[in-house]
Amino acid sequence: MAANEDSAFVCRRVLRFGGDERRSEDDRIAEEVPIALRYNGQPFAVMLATPCDIEDFALGFSLSEGLIEAPPQLLGCEIRPLLEGIEVDLRVAEDAPAARLGEASGRLLPGRSGCGLCGARALEDALRLPRPVHTTRRFTLAALRRALGALPSLQPLNAATGAVHAAAWADGAGAIGLLREDIGRHNAVDKLIGALSLSDLPIHEGMLLVTSRASYEIVLKAASAGVGLLAALSAPTALAVDLAERAGLCLVGFARAETCNIYAHAERLLGD
Repeated sequence: MAANEDSAFVCRRVLRFGGDERRSEDDRIAEEVPIALRYNGQPFAVMLATPCDIEDFALGFSLSEGLIEAPPQLLGCEIRPLLEGIEVDLRVAEDAPAARLGEASGRLLPGRSGCGLCGARALEDALRLPRPVHTTRRFTLAALRRALGALPSLQPLNAATGAVHAAAWADGAGAIGLLREDIGRHNAVDKLIGALSLSDLPIHEGMLLVTSRASYEIVLKAASAGVGLLAALSAPTALAVDLAERAGLCLVGFARAETCNIYAHAERLLGD
């Protein structure tokens, strides 16, 4: 469990029906909190997210959105709980892209938990291309199956609430090294990227798994992290497939223990 996971859900009394019975009991419900991100005092975005692993989220969001180019450019992160939500003040280096945010730039709009682009003001802000994936690592179906099989037991927040997504990094053998959870699928990926960037794990040598569909932004974030394979439990979108093809990312959808669909760069996933 993450150190601050207790704040990720609340207990509420519910009336539960089952067959001819009904009973009142406590239920755990996932929290969904506005998190405002500010860079050097400049408001940028308000995201609805699960209030745990906030430092990982802030760092991963900054990296995957191109607001910083490397972790050392994030000089400080102050988290302030407020009545309305959580404010995160990020201090970045002068040479970081976020340091050049103007009053009229940035999102300055809410990003909802189900959508990672809700705050973009213009098309050119919404759709961008990541750097091509340079790793030459290939993976086996056995490794992918091993990672998929381990996922459920490593999601304590989803086990408690049944309401959150997970993003996990697994090595070439399929052993999961890191996993993060959030009510928003893209937030979970940002949390994972933030945690990975501070770890000693060989990010480029592993694969990324998500318990959601593979949308454009999930592919964008995976490619920006430099992994060679992204596996989603649900379907990809057409835009995500096109982006994965251009970025050199192996994109797997409907990933199951026995079956999967490969939508881009099938040469990265080998048979057993």
